[in-house]
Amino acid sequence: MPTDNRIQRVENVLSNRRPDLRVVLEEVRNTHNASAVARTCDAAGVLDVDIIYAGNDDFPVNRAISTQAHKWLRFHRHSSAAECFARLKEKGFAIAATHLGERAVPYTEIDFTQPIAVVFGNEAEGISPEALKRSDFVLKIPMFGMAQSLNLSVSAGIILYEAVRQRSRTGAPAGMRLTDGEFSNIRTEWLGMDKEP
Repeated sequence: MPTDNRIQRVENVLSNRRPDLRVVLEEVRNTHNASAVARTCDAAGVLDVDIIYAGNDDFPVNRAISTQAHKWLRFHRHSSAAECFARLKEKGFAIAATHLGERAVPYTEIDFTQPIAVVFGNEAEGISPEALKRSDFVLKIPMFGMAQSLNLSVSAGIILYEAVRQRSRTGAPAGMRLTDGEFSNIRTEWLGMDKEP
C-alpha cells in the first residue's frame, strides 16, 4: 500500500509532466548515452520519448545509469523518421532537429513553449538526412572550443532545460498538462510499481 508521501510525490511529479514536450532519439545505440538521456527527460518533466530504431533488439537502457528513471517515461518506437514525424505532426508537434549545418540556429532562438519534439541523432553520425529534411527547425548549441559537438546526454540536458526555463518564466510551468483521465491512469500505474526510484 503506497504511503501518503509516496502518493503526494507521484501526484506532484505528474502535475509537472508536459505531454507537449517530447524527445526523439534516432538510432541511438550507446547504452550509457541512452540511459543518461532517459534520466534527463524524467528530470525535465518529459513524459514521452520517441525512438527511431530500425533494429530488432531492445532500446539500450541501463537501469543503473538511468537510476530507474526510464520507468517514469513512455517510450514509442518507430521504424523511420518519416513514420515518427508524421505521427507527431498529426498531434500538432513542431519538429526541432539538432544538427550542425547552414539551417541551424542557436537553441535559445527556438520557442520551446509550443508543442515541440526535439530530435537527437546517434553518437557517430547525428541525425539522418531524412530527419533533417522533414524537420521544421534545426538548432545547435554554439561551440567555442576545438570540439564540434557535445556528448548526446549533455546536449539533451542543455536543450531540455532551456525548454524548462522558457516554460517557467511566468512562475508556473507553461504548456499542456495531462488530462484528468491520463493523470488518473498513470497515477494508478506508478503507484502500483514495486520500488521507488
